[in-house]
Amino acid sequence: MTAQLKTDANVETTANGAPVVAITMGDPAGIGPELILGSWRDIFDKTLARPLPTILPVVYGDPATIEKAKAFRPCSARVVEIASDFDRANPALGRPDVIPVVSCCDSSVSTVKLAEISAAGGDAAFRCVNRAIDAALSKQVDAIATGPLHKEALNLAGHHFPGHTEILASRCGTSAFGMALYLGGDSVASPGGLCIVHTTLHISMRKALDEVTTPNVLEKIRLVRRFMTTVLNGREPRIGVCALNCHAGDGGLFGDEEITIISPATRLAQAEGVDARGPFPADTLFLDAKNGLYDGIVAIYHDQGHIATKTIDMFGAVNVALGLPIIRTSVAHGVAFNLAGKGVATTRSMIEALRVAALFAIKHETP
Repeated sequence: MTAQLKTDANVETTANGAPVVAITMGDPAGIGPELILGSWRDIFDKTLARPLPTILPVVYGDPATIEKAKAFRPCSARVVEIASDFDRANPALGRPDVIPVVSCCDSSVSTVKLAEISAAGGDAAFRCVNRAIDAALSKQVDAIATGPLHKEALNLAGHHFPGHTEILASRCGTSAFGMALYLGGDSVASPGGLCIVHTTLHISMRKALDEVTTPNVLEKIRLVRRFMTTVLNGREPRIGVCALNCHAGDGGLFGDEEITIISPATRLAQAEGVDARGPFPADTLFLDAKNGLYDGIVAIYHDQGHIATKTIDMFGAVNVALGLPIIRTSVAHGVAFNLAGKGVATTRSMIEALRVAALFAIKHETP
């Protein structure tokens, strides 16, 4: 049985009715610019085994930086700067031979060096994502797929956010939000793929424990249900909730958070009609999910969800922001400074991020 988002790749639209998807450059010192170049032809190639739905991709970045990346990531498409108030009939859109770029950066971007952390690089990434958010909120674009940014560089530039998800939530004025990793390929047996939502995210482990509350866990159960209900076309998703402690606390021997915090959240979700189960030890829950017993998982902390997901399929995963009024997906990896400028970074996660962004845009629903 194939996942809904696997077969949805066959959904077609005409170019005129295709969703406009903003692709942000990310930190120019990392692999973001070359991911754009490396994936451009595949975005339009309908002969691929899993072609993308028809989209109109528009890059939010720095034209010169993307052009310069051709030195190590050859691409025959021309980089063309377009106005920020472009319309969907712009002749630069929807063409494999043209990369339309909305210029977002100031002159400091020219000082950025590959594989180096800098305030200029962090500021460039911040400007790109903010311009894309503006475009999404104003309905100029239908979805955003973000390239990777560097969190230290972002903060060096004076933008004090832990990452993309928190920037998006702040700009959208959303308090009930979450970050998911989604696997929609053949690496999992779940009929609609597998969505992993994190109860706590970009904070220290000591602080994360304070955020493990019944309302917080319940909120994340609701978010994963909303996402997978859309993917599964209305079928109630099966959701497994991770335990915090080893062996799920073994009846309180190794901690009572399962008894006092997580189980009450699961019961409240069940009372709302959600097919939520747990808490279960993460080491067995993820194996069961990989084998198709669950459509979604609520992880309790960042690494609990990330390690398992990326072990299953590092580059098939997509980062999805949940609970926002706009659609935003991303690659599920970082800036990869160790690969920057070598022209070898895989574009697989970027392609999958564009696939999920396009499919939600076609459905006219937000994750």
